[in-house]
Amino acid sequence: MEKDLLVTLEENFSKLSKGHKLIARYVLEHFDKSAFMTASRLGQTVGVSESTVVRFAIELGFDGYPGFQKALQDLMRNKLTSFQRIDVTSDQIGEDDILEKVLSLDIDRIRGTLNDCSKKDFYEAVDKIVNANSIYVIGTRSSAALASFTAYYLNLIFPYVKLVRSSSTSEMFEQILRVDSKDVAIGFSFPRYSKQTLNALKYAHDNGAGVIAFTDSKNSPLVKYSDNVLIAQSDMASFVDSLVAPLSLINALIVAVSMRNREKLSNNFKRLEDIWEKYDVYEKSEADDGA
Repeated sequence: MEKDLLVTLEENFSKLSKGHKLIARYVLEHFDKSAFMTASRLGQTVGVSESTVVRFAIELGFDGYPGFQKALQDLMRNKLTSFQRIDVTSDQIGEDDILEKVLSLDIDRIRGTLNDCSKKDFYEAVDKIVNANSIYVIGTRSSAALASFTAYYLNLIFPYVKLVRSSSTSEMFEQILRVDSKDVAIGFSFPRYSKQTLNALKYAHDNGAGVIAFTDSKNSPLVKYSDNVLIAQSDMASFVDSLVAPLSLINALIVAVSMRNREKLSNNFKRLEDIWEKYDVYEKSEADDGA
């Protein structure tokens, strides 16, 4: 739904039946907990049947409870503070076999990303990168790691790749000052969305550059200023953002771009190997020493 789900609940509260008001009140007061409840559990918590919960979701305009729950989870990811996320972690994961649960959730996120990401947007993004004069890579806070990883590998292929640092808003704009219609900007942001990244992509968009956004949802604010949106699931497992699925999608993009530039990449790596050998960059194995 385009409108904030909590606002929708508040606006329609007086029109709801008695049982639906019980659900709405609980969701409004405990949206962080209710986002991960099944319809059955939510009904038990507020004292109504599972079927009443399903009808409640349908009355709000969803096809069923799963759609309502997803909208609530999308909303929750952008509203929760880091402190609240710790509480959600306890409810969602518990304390038993954390290793298996967290890794299993990440596996599910990669599968979900494969289903959610548009192949059309993906390959159009590859075309934009391959044909750009300059490539600007933008990410702040936890997404800075994604931006750095992407810029490192693109820099091995292309001569003009700029990793935009975010020490301050003014310095960020100084770094993208010359972006134009021949360039491409790649931005990364996941809940809670960075205003710096959003403003940088808006500036690139307004100056005619191609804009590629890595984000978690079509409801992300980055979508408004992007030509191609690459959706990667980044649901939290704790106060730490899960970057596994976004990194997997980045890997796919880099491989696709490199396949379009195999000859150039091969020549670049031949030169790099000579440099690495000359300046003793990497630790040599015994086999390299002829032992």
